[in-house]
Amino acid sequence: MSPGARDVLRGVAWISPWLVGFAVFTLGPAVLSAALSFCDYGLLDSAVWVGLDNYRELWGDPMFRVALRNTLVYASASAVLGAAVTLGVALLLERGLQGAALVRAIVFLPTLVPVVSACVCWMWLLNGRFGLVNQVLGWAGVEGPNWLGDARWAMGSLVVMSAWTIGGPVLVLGAAIRNVPRALYEAADLDGATGLRRFGAVTLPMVSPAVLFNGVMSVIWSLQVFGPPFIMTKGGPENATQVYAVYVYQNAFVYGRMGYACALAWVHVLATLVLTLGLLWVGKRVVYARGA
Repeated sequence: MSPGARDVLRGVAWISPWLVGFAVFTLGPAVLSAALSFCDYGLLDSAVWVGLDNYRELWGDPMFRVALRNTLVYASASAVLGAAVTLGVALLLERGLQGAALVRAIVFLPTLVPVVSACVCWMWLLNGRFGLVNQVLGWAGVEGPNWLGDARWAMGSLVVMSAWTIGGPVLVLGAAIRNVPRALYEAADLDGATGLRRFGAVTLPMVSPAVLFNGVMSVIWSLQVFGPPFIMTKGGPENATQVYAVYVYQNAFVYGRMGYACALAWVHVLATLVLTLGLLWVGKRVVYARGA
């Protein structure tokens, strides 16, 4: 055996635990779910091959359209809000203000809180009768709505909650801001560019790759959102927060239609892939890349 082959075998041996784990817990279930998406399978019965019937049923399922629309609305709104809040916080933290390190740690802290604990806290904050948010509004003479129990406010409440965990994106964007060459700011100052003009001409183009990365990751995670709508609203009220992942769960474990749920899941995966590739294609044309 040649030395090169031995090195390859040694490398494979070192990563074999990961390879086994990937095959057993990721690749295997993915292949099985793809096969079950072509079957009528109810967990307790044997799978029956039905071909493309599950996928044909999707287009006539009104709840599929509701879940798809709600997911797109949530992903779009949370991505835009998250990008705006992340950019604003990162710019403030990178101005060299006193205590910025402590504030940066506080901003990152919510990302360490388990989803269930965070949802319980937000359910208390947004409680229509006893929640802290409505109490503060009451002190100002404003009667707060039933945030999670009113179809007009439920989705917006979940979108606002999504902006709570911006710690990771803030760190990424902060690193990008610190990496902007000072010479560009000096040149902008010589040209008389200050404030928003300097931000638009120097800062934003230079940090645009980080903005794109945060945006793509935000969209991917938002399209997969499950915990907050499932725990806080169960998809209600009036299906206002019935997002795609919750609908997949309901079909699989509430209605016992695992085959149909697998078909829903694969449509979800492919749609996320197409949307991500589309965002990267657009980003390649609008994002500034050094040395490009």
